[in-house]
Amino acid sequence: MSSLPLVPPEAIEVPGLAAALQQVSAQRMLTCVAELAADGYAGRRVGTPGGQAAAAWLAEQLRELGAGVQLDPFGVSSVRELYRTPVLQWSTGQITRSLEHRREFAEHLASAELPHPRSAPLADLSAADLRGHWVLAPAGDWAQSCQRAEAEGAVGVLMARGTDADGWMPKMIAGPARRAVAVIGVRTDLHRQLADALTAGEVRVTASMPLRAVSAGGVNVHGHLPIGLDEPDGSAGGPRVLLSAHFDGVGDDPGRRLPAAADNASGVAAVLEAARVLRSALSAPVDLSVSFLDAEEAGAWGSAHHASQVPPDTLVINLDGAAQLHQAAAVEAGGPAHALLAAVDQAGRRAEVPLRAGAMASDNRRYAAHGLAAIGIGMGMPGYQTPAETPDRVEPATLVAAARLLTATVWLLAGAPAQRS
Repeated sequence: MSSLPLVPPEAIEVPGLAAALQQVSAQRMLTCVAELAADGYAGRRVGTPGGQAAAAWLAEQLRELGAGVQLDPFGVSSVRELYRTPVLQWSTGQITRSLEHRREFAEHLASAELPHPRSAPLADLSAADLRGHWVLAPAGDWAQSCQRAEAEGAVGVLMARGTDADGWMPKMIAGPARRAVAVIGVRTDLHRQLADALTAGEVRVTASMPLRAVSAGGVNVHGHLPIGLDEPDGSAGGPRVLLSAHFDGVGDDPGRRLPAAADNASGVAAVLEAARVLRSALSAPVDLSVSFLDAEEAGAWGSAHHASQVPPDTLVINLDGAAQLHQAAAVEAGGPAHALLAAVDQAGRRAEVPLRAGAMASDNRRYAAHGLAAIGIGMGMPGYQTPAETPDRVEPATLVAAARLLTATVWLLAGAPAQRS
């Protein structure tokens, strides 16, 4: 008896899905990215007027889709805030060189606050006494240098730090515990020049690090968009699905824009577009929610706050970065996510979005740690957390790929009946 040939799952037609994927609009998403990256939002750092304005704008977008919207505030601590542009210069004899912040040096998140420039001689760890000196840390050994600097009363530590491909030092606002001395990252080649200059003679360093740790108020923006025949409790029936993306950024530097277009205005735009398409095109029941999360950059506080509120049968899909798809989107599964991962895999085939297993250290991990089925997806962040992270670097085709992948995944999870073509 002959067997029938196997038909790949992606070859089986899912009614309405192909037409729905064609509704995805790159222009709508680009408009969303440009809005969130605009000057008025000032980099969208948690707890700032710009971040709060972004939350209010997103709440209005969800209301326009017909969502029931909830703003959920929470507290955040130990956010690093750079409140003035720091200074770093060094002198050898009659020659003084001033360095450019974020291009040639940057704050280390473990740094103590040094509000005003402090001038002192430079020493390395071979010096017998570091008291009253700036200390040049050996490459890769800044922590030991800090221990000696703290014990002996040094001013601070200069450590080597690399740059990204565009020559920037990315900004971060959450990190290790603060030290008792100032810690400054110096571009690797300039760090070597300082070492050479110190070998040749006396070097004097003048530097400040106006970096403090502050508490802030975050706010998550939740939208409930049940699709299909509503039940009395307001749910749609069918699976519970949560699409999430963080909307916060690291915030502008004093006097310099960090637009945060890729991380994560791009992900927010794709989630919003997928919700719009699903709301208009899907008829199969699904209890769909959208969460735009705050304070991811400060340590994923928004998702940590939210995870305990999410029903245990919810399937979570988090998108962090949808700006530059290279060979494939990175996908990380956590919690009891086998069925969800299978749906994402099939959605990738139907939406023609290549996928690969890859680490996604974002809000998805907070949901997974709470026992929820959670998938994290990332599609690239050009200019990550630097002034070069501008809207023009967000690729329209990548936005479309991300929105189609999310749309197809929810469509498949909703269980639209399949039929052979």
